[in-house]
Amino acid sequence: MPKPSDKTPSAPSDVEVSDSGPLDRRSRKRLATRRAISLAADRLFFERGFENVTVDEIAAAADVGRMTVFNHFPRKEDMFFDRDEEARETLREALRQRDGSVSPIETLRLLAHKLVRQQTPYLLFSTASQGFIETVENSETLKARARAIRDEIARELAVALAESVGQDPADTTAKLAAAMLLASWSVAFIEAHRTFRQGRDTVKAKAVFLALVDQGSAGVKAAMAGTAYA
Repeated sequence: MPKPSDKTPSAPSDVEVSDSGPLDRRSRKRLATRRAISLAADRLFFERGFENVTVDEIAAAADVGRMTVFNHFPRKEDMFFDRDEEARETLREALRQRDGSVSPIETLRLLAHKLVRQQTPYLLFSTASQGFIETVENSETLKARARAIRDEIARELAVALAESVGQDPADTTAKLAAAMLLASWSVAFIEAHRTFRQGRDTVKAKAVFLALVDQGSAGVKAAMAGTAYA
């Protein structure tokens, strides 16, 4: 499931940190360049549509060379779905850090509530995020990439689910659970954005998202009854 952001990432601070500690100057510079490219691309995509913007135009807007753009983003679509890997790692990390007394399915349900509560950029339902959704809806290329991302996440989530309970990474039951969870989150995501678009009510959109995630999680738990995943 693609995870859109409000596309307004903050500017890099003087000291960035990673899992291993503060980033060095070279890493901070690389991160700043990546952000500059992403922001320039977003602005052009929103203004003119994804298909109507070239990589050369993005490079010019970001004041970098064409090859610099490709060094950071192998595909044009990657500039748009720039928080994709962050979202994937959030799912994997939640399962890696799972409390043994909480089932994997419940862990992911609680994660959804946490991400909404923390106003995670890729789960914002706002005027700003509507630009992201509309840009996807108007591009066959982005819709195809969004579907591919959802399939990739389903495969990775299946492995993470299996490993979280000590099962073989190829466990068929984990694949089923992952597919069902991703389907329910995708429906919740789409309906929440539709709700916001209709009433411009962020609180209501969040409630719709979480209610559908909860409903979907209950269904997956029922389907997985008797397994380690539930």
